[in-house]
Amino acid sequence: MTKPENAGAEYDVVISGGALAGSAAAILLARRGARVALLERRSDPEAYKVLCSHSLQACAYPVLDELGLVPALEKAGAVPNKARWWTRWGWIEPRSAPGGPELPYAYNVRRSTLDPLIRSRAAETPGVDLFLGHQVTGLVREGERTVGVRVSTREGEREIRARLVVGADGKDSAVAKLAGVRARMHENARFGYLAHFRGLPLRDGISHAWFLEPDTAYAFPNDDGVTVVAVLPGKKRLPAFREDLEGSFLDLVRALPEAPPIDSAERVSKIIGTVDYPLVTREATAPGLALIGDAALTGDPLWGVGCGWALQSAQWLAEAVAPAVTGQGDLDASLAGYARTHRRRLRGHQFLSVDFAKAAVPFNPVQRLMFSAAARDAAMARHMYMFASRLIGPLGFLHPVALIRASLVNLRHRGRAAAPTGS
Repeated sequence: MTKPENAGAEYDVVISGGALAGSAAAILLARRGARVALLERRSDPEAYKVLCSHSLQACAYPVLDELGLVPALEKAGAVPNKARWWTRWGWIEPRSAPGGPELPYAYNVRRSTLDPLIRSRAAETPGVDLFLGHQVTGLVREGERTVGVRVSTREGEREIRARLVVGADGKDSAVAKLAGVRARMHENARFGYLAHFRGLPLRDGISHAWFLEPDTAYAFPNDDGVTVVAVLPGKKRLPAFREDLEGSFLDLVRALPEAPPIDSAERVSKIIGTVDYPLVTREATAPGLALIGDAALTGDPLWGVGCGWALQSAQWLAEAVAPAVTGQGDLDASLAGYARTHRRRLRGHQFLSVDFAKAAVPFNPVQRLMFSAAARDAAMARHMYMFASRLIGPLGFLHPVALIRASLVNLRHRGRAAAPTGS
């Protein structure tokens, strides 16, 4: 998959990180005429991210379609990620409007399936050179501008120059740190653990999530009959949880309303997780440099947004900078355009996620209003689904018309509950 004969070549773009965001960006930029060096620090072409929700939200479907991955994902058994969510007001169960179109969706698919698939597609794309076992150790700078990277390989150190350097290397991005891009860290008051089960039935075969205030949990059916089950309790429970990780994990899942029957399923993985997963926000660009995926913005894993935003940010970057990196435009202006798109599309979502990550108990008034209305009204459930799928932004989700409808739904519900029953 590597092409060492091109080792001394100059590139239009060099991308650090050959997983989801980096591979997608490499494909999309190369299709637009750029020569791309895609660097992956791991030497195994089948390497994949382990700690992940394994879900591609509906916002990512257009990117999957442009990449040509939809048929391959469906052939691999990826599961359309329709969902239902439990709240103290009952289940939110989004369904298509009568006579209306099907609700948008993308897929749940394990990263062990997805990462090698998209990486191999990148390697096969004309204009992309994939270099495995190449870890970025430094940046090449001219003044304040980044003009390349220094990398460590099994053969030694080397330098690769390019018009644009892209950091697609995750929430702890080495590229961002080397470039001095400031990171704003937001505390996450929940910790999380997950495990994979085979033979775990879920109602209607769709994703489930539980909002227990402040604890949360989800079960996502994936390819090959494997379901990812995750728990994200508030950190006040961490000391007791650590005393008996397996028992605490299983007990929390068993106690869920309409809990999935994990005791009759086969657990096919260890229980893995993290006790500290802050939300991270960085500026998406610097002179000669761009960040995509978790390197630019790391969301709360509770919402499963990372994979979708990785693909979307790769697409936004390619659309913005492709002419400039191939010598047909102003790169700085193109990078500024990408940064504006990134802020406009994602910062509002991140703002609400940061607030929710505080694990306040109980829900705040707006959260109570929207969750309770969505559990009681089909149109509000669809509205919640569009927001949870990141197909509308916070301004659309909290539009005055939506807030008024939610209020009316709850008033009608209270009226019915207070009405005396007939004899």
